[in-house]
Amino acid sequence: MDAARTGVPTALTRRAFAVAVAAGLAAVLPVGGEVAAAPSFDQWRASFRAKALRRGVSGETYDRVMTGLKPDTGVYALQRAQPEFQEELWQYLNRRVSDWRIVTGRQRAAEQRALLDRIEREYRVDRFIVLALWGVESSYGDVIDNRKYMRPVLPALAALAYGEPRRRAYWEQELINALIIVDRGWGDPDQMIGSWAGAMGHTQWMPEVWLNMGVDFDGDGRISPFGRPDDALAGAARYLLVRGKYAQGEAWGCEARLPAGFNMRLADRRTYRTYAKWAELGVTRADGAPFAHPGHQVRLTVPEPGGPAFLIGRNFQSVHAYNPAFSYALSIVHLADRLRGQGPFVQGFPGGERTPTLAEVQEIQRRLTAAGFDTGGSDGRVGSTTMKAVAAFQRKAGMEVDGYAGLKVLARLRQGG
Repeated sequence: MDAARTGVPTALTRRAFAVAVAAGLAAVLPVGGEVAAAPSFDQWRASFRAKALRRGVSGETYDRVMTGLKPDTGVYALQRAQPEFQEELWQYLNRRVSDWRIVTGRQRAAEQRALLDRIEREYRVDRFIVLALWGVESSYGDVIDNRKYMRPVLPALAALAYGEPRRRAYWEQELINALIIVDRGWGDPDQMIGSWAGAMGHTQWMPEVWLNMGVDFDGDGRISPFGRPDDALAGAARYLLVRGKYAQGEAWGCEARLPAGFNMRLADRRTYRTYAKWAELGVTRADGAPFAHPGHQVRLTVPEPGGPAFLIGRNFQSVHAYNPAFSYALSIVHLADRLRGQGPFVQGFPGGERTPTLAEVQEIQRRLTAAGFDTGGSDGRVGSTTMKAVAAFQRKAGMEVDGYAGLKVLARLRQGG
């Protein structure tokens, strides 16, 4: 769970917060009415040692890891940066509940059947929710060691602990957590790579989550979000159960259909009623199926006027605890439903497009590459390189520039740009 995206602590708005960090490392502190230069990183590192040792880091580990470590000052710009592309909710969902993630996720479900069986037995968390977290967080483990997107986390956390004044206590503690992980022999500094904020592995654990929610599920004597997915997926399930209060046997909710003339003030996102009570008010499942558990409590939300409505319950909130953004939680539970074989939303979003197929995304990537816009390959996954290529094409073609690799872009590419 990435502090940069959720807002910390944990996953964690895993969302950007603006920070005033002076250019480079030239922050200043007022002393006795005068302005004095902040301590150098070397001075800070020497003084921070005592704090780290008080909190459980051994002197040997501190000296071995921190001596000679150079802070990754590039994280300051990444922290301040606004998202490069603003996504509509339907675009956000289409990218994360993509055809590639559905196809690949079903393959992983078959490959990891025994592991997922065991996780469900021990933590009582739906395997498809766990799979969806894996798919959204790291593309089922495919990007966890990709240096194009990931960076060594100890230099990043050291830079944040040293030079980010507004959340210094948080970053200091996460740096200490990372050092404790090394101290325990669970991770090696060279192998601990992740986001600029320190989130790592299959399910993007911050060091605090690694330490406190991690599980040695493969029995190798150490806890790790890297390598085999056993520890990471079990740890994610434990997180949902312990911190998210996941309830076995409850659905996250469902897409709902509202009757004509429905009082939209009832869709207040706060008031819980049973499915049976919502049915008395004329609310039904969008797919026409009966409510499986009429006595379970859910609340009604319509995230965009004219778009689909949702009844959401306790296990939606469990996912929301993993990353407190409504769009994120909705993408996870929807991907989970698609992985178990359910269909797309019945009601579309205003102005939205259907999700392009894997073949269509690959065609977009091939056509962009042929037109001179580098997508980094044509594997059907849309990452930042493909989004930048799409944006460059849109700009050249006089289209609205949003970086979204969708059907409008495909149609224009087929017309020759």
